[in-house]
Amino acid sequence: MDILQDFFRTGLSTITDVLPIAAIVFGFQLLVLRQPVPRLKSVLIGFVYVLIGLTLFLVGLQEALFPIGRTMARQLTDPAFLSAATGKLPELRHWQDYYWIYLFAAAIGFSTTIAEPALIAVAIKAQQVSAGAIRVWGLRIAVAIGVAAGITLGAFRIVTGTPLHYYIIAGYIIVIFQTLYAPRMIIALAYDSGGVTTSTVTVPLVAALGLGLASTIPGRSPLLDGFGLIAFASLFPIMSVMGYAQLSEWWSRRAARKEHSGEQ
Repeated sequence: MDILQDFFRTGLSTITDVLPIAAIVFGFQLLVLRQPVPRLKSVLIGFVYVLIGLTLFLVGLQEALFPIGRTMARQLTDPAFLSAATGKLPELRHWQDYYWIYLFAAAIGFSTTIAEPALIAVAIKAQQVSAGAIRVWGLRIAVAIGVAAGITLGAFRIVTGTPLHYYIIAGYIIVIFQTLYAPRMIIALAYDSGGVTTSTVTVPLVAALGLGLASTIPGRSPLLDGFGLIAFASLFPIMSVMGYAQLSEWWSRRAARKEHSGEQ
C-alpha cells in the first residue's frame, strides 16, 4: 500500500514537472509557428510513456537506489569496518588504508555512469549525427572510465584532507591543453559528456559516499570535505572522452602508416 501511495504521489509530481515542458512545446508550435502539431497522436502517446517511465524510475530510485547508496556508504565508512580491515585505530590510519573505499568509488562511478539515462541518450544522438564515427558503447565506456577515475581521486582527496581547488584547477589546466590538441569533432561532445554524468543515478550514490566518508574520518567536516565529488564526476569525463578521441586518432594514423609502408 505504501508503494502504491508513493507511486501515485510521484506520478502527480512528475505530471506537474512535465506539464510546463509540454506547454512550451505546444505553445510555440501553435502560437509562434502557427502550425498544427505533426503526428499529434504519436506525440501524446509518447508523453504518456514518458510520464509512466519517469514515475517508475523515480519510485525505483527512492525505494532501492537511494537506500542502497546510503547503506553502502555507511557500512564502508563505518569505523568498526575500517578498524577490522586495517587493524589500526582511526588516528593511526593513512590514506593507503582506505583501499576498499577507493575500489568502491571506482566501481560505483563506472557502473552508475554506464546506467545513466542521460548519457545513453547523448551517446545515441552522437552516433546518429556522426554517421557511426562515434560509437555508443565507446563513448559510454570512455565517460564511465573518467567518472570512475574522478570519484576515486575525489575519495582520496577527502581521506587526505587536501583542498578541493588544487585538484579542480589542475584538472582544468589539463582540459585546456587537451582542447588545443583534440580532434575538433569531439571537443563539444566531451564537454557535454561531463555534464550528463551528474544526473539521477550517479548523484545520490556519489554524494552519499562523500558525506559518509567525511563524517567518519577524524578531522574532516561533512560540509567542507564531504561535497565536491560531483565536481570530479563532471571534470574527468571531459579528459577521458578527449583522450579517447586522441588515442583513436593516433591509432588510425599508425594503422595508415603501417598499411602505406606495407604497400611499398
